[in-house]
Amino acid sequence: MYDEAHIGNLRSYIFADILRRTLEYNGCKVRWAMNITDVDDKTIKRTVDEFGSRATPKELRAYTGRFIAKFKNDLREVNVPTDPKHITFIRVSDKINAIRGFIKKLIKLGYAYKSTDGVYFSIQNYQKKFGDYGALVGKDFLRGKKTGARVRVDDYEKENLSDFALWKGRDRSDGKIFWRDAELGDGRPGWHIECSVMNYEAFGGEPTDIHTGGVDLIFPHHTNEIAQSQPIYKPFVRYWVHGEHLLVNGRKMAKRENNFYALDHFRRITPHAGLAFRYVALQTNYGTQMNFSADMGNDLRAISRLNAAASENKTLASKRVESAFRAALYNNLNTAKALSVVSKVRDSRMNIGPLLDLLGLKKAIKSPPIPAKIRELVRKRERSRKNKQFTQADLLRKEIEGLGYIVEDTPKGPRTHPKNHAAKEKRHA
Repeated sequence: MYDEAHIGNLRSYIFADILRRTLEYNGCKVRWAMNITDVDDKTIKRTVDEFGSRATPKELRAYTGRFIAKFKNDLREVNVPTDPKHITFIRVSDKINAIRGFIKKLIKLGYAYKSTDGVYFSIQNYQKKFGDYGALVGKDFLRGKKTGARVRVDDYEKENLSDFALWKGRDRSDGKIFWRDAELGDGRPGWHIECSVMNYEAFGGEPTDIHTGGVDLIFPHHTNEIAQSQPIYKPFVRYWVHGEHLLVNGRKMAKRENNFYALDHFRRITPHAGLAFRYVALQTNYGTQMNFSADMGNDLRAISRLNAAASENKTLASKRVESAFRAALYNNLNTAKALSVVSKVRDSRMNIGPLLDLLGLKKAIKSPPIPAKIRELVRKRERSRKNKQFTQADLLRKEIEGLGYIVEDTPKGPRTHPKNHAAKEKRHA
C-alpha cells in the first residue's frame, strides 16, 4: 500500500462488503480476510524515495502504515466495517517466514527454481502437471505463446508471458529493504506469492470459497496465484468474482487523465461523502463498468430521505417487499434493483430500516444548521404557497437558491438543503 485508495478501489470493497452482508443474510457464517500489500515494487520504491538508500523494513512499515490507517478510515466512511468481528487484515510484512516456507515447498516439488537474481516459478513445469495455466483468462490463453523466459517486475501484460518472481534477490535500488535467508538468498517476496500465502494462512490451508477483486487483476495476478497455489493444495479458490472498472465521464480513471479521485476530494465539498459514494456505487452492478459523476449532493439527499422514512415508519416491510428485495440480491447481487425496491416503498408506512441496513445505508445524517435568514425565507415562501401566491413563492425559491440552498416540497412540508458545490470544486481540482 503505497498511496491512498481511489474511489475505484473503494467500489471493489463496497461490492465485497455487500457480498458478505448478503451471505450472512442468507444464514452463512462468513470469514472475510484482506491482504494488505505492504511489500512490493511500488511500496519499496516510495519508501526509498522518502527515506533514502538506508531504508530498512522498519521504514517500509512506517511508510505503508500511514496509508493503511488512511485506508481503514476510508473503508469506515463508505460503511465497510474494519473491526475483527467482520474482517481480518493481514500485512505481508508480518508473514515473511510463511512466504519463505511456501516458496521452499515449491522448489522442493519442482515448480520453482533458483536463479542469479532470485527464485522463479516455472510455468512450463506447472503446465506439464496441471495443464490449466491462464484458464481464468480463457481456455486458449497459452495458444501461440512461448514459456520459459523470466520477468522480475510484479505487473506485466499478457504479451510478456514469462516465469515470474517468487523471491527477488537483494537489489541496490531496494535500499536495505530485504530479509536474509540461507537457502533463498537475501531478498524479498514477489507480489503474487504474497497473496497465495495470505489465503493459505487465513483459512488454515483450506480452499478459499470466494476470491474477489477487480478485472484488472485476472492476469497476471490471479492467474499466478492459482498456479503457485495448486501444487500445494487444490482447489485454491472455488469461485472467482471480479468487479468491473469505474469510469469518470466515460474514461478509465487515471492520474495522467486528471480524473483520479480519492475520497478526500469529496470530503471537502460533501458531508458524509463516503456514504454518498456507497449509494452511487450500489446503483450499478459490480460486474458492469460504472460511469461516475462528481456531483453526489442529490445522492446524499436521497439517503437522508430513505433514513428519515426508516425512522418514521414502524410497520415492518411486507413479505412481498422483502421477497423482491431478497430476489434482487440473490440475482448476482443486483443492488440497483434492491435499492429500487426500497425506494419505491419509501413513502409507505413500512419500516425499511432492516433493508437499508443490509445495503449498508442505514445511518442518521445530520444536515448542517440552516441559517436564520434562509429559514425565514422558507417560511415566507410557504405562506405564499398556501395563499396561492405562486409567482411570489417562485421568486422566493430563486432567492433561496441564489443564497446556496434548495427547497424541496414534500407531503410533510418543505425540506431545505445546502446546494452541493461539487461541480465548481471539480473545475478547480
